Amino acid sequence: MTTIVVAPLARIAEMAVRHRSREMISLMAKEQAFHRPAVIRAERHLLLHMNDIAFKGTGNLVAPDETHVGKIVDFARSWDQGAPLLIHCWMGVSRSPAAALISALAVEPDQDDEVLARRLRAVSPYATPNARLIEFADDILGRNGRLVAAVRSIGRGADANGNAPFTLPLTDRA
Repeated sequence: MTTIVVAPLARIAEMAVRHRSREMISLMAKEQAFHRPAVIRAERHLLLHMNDIAFKGTGNLVAPDETHVGKIVDFARSWDQGAPLLIHCWMGVSRSPAAALISALAVEPDQDDEVLARRLRAVSPYATPNARLIEFADDILGRNGRLVAAVRSIGRGADANGNAPFTLPLTDRA
């Protein structure tokens, strides 16, 4: 089964090796430096600079926008699916779970948004997908409000310490 691995920054090397990932999406604030795991091909690493905020105008912070979501969609659609896609942010709780949902719908658009959101909650009690990324994705992917509603229906995740990577199956199909 094809999967998406979501991890906090501190666990990306471990998760990349454990799951044999070769492709990665990083959603990090511009000032946060890190090293790409050697098993991730440089040409298949998408680095997007953004902060984990839900609205623009928060000082010098970079709010997620349509361009970020468009790049996630394009990258996911070019993922070869021969190995799990690794997606990470600082804690693996907000930006990366949102990007995992976006990626899953980009490559499997016929799936039900509510079922996908419940699958996310089942594999991660901590995930609270970034609302701004989800809103842009809903529009870009033509979900007509279904993705936003589905993510709202699972509510805020439990408090997290940033050390809870998880694997999201791409679809419910075995």
